[in-house]
Amino acid sequence: MGCFCCFDGGNNEQRKEEERLASAEARARAAEAAQKRQEQFEQSAAGRAARAQMQAAAKQSTNSNKGEPALKWQMG
Repeated sequence: MGCFCCFDGGNNEQRKEEERLASAEARARAAEAAQKRQEQFEQSAAGRAARAQMQAAAKQSTNSNKGEPALKWQMG
């Protein structure tokens, strides 16, 4: 026979819309939870240490050795 999905009385579109709304709500809750975890990490000791390490690495990269080797050999 054929497909009779067009005879469901429009429930398919309604179900898809409900699923879309539920998905959007779940994404919003996940984003809120991720933001909260990020804030808690930044306030923790590990977060402060990571931030300090990143700042030190950025500072070191701006004060680079202008293409000279980090270790120099010395004869004599």
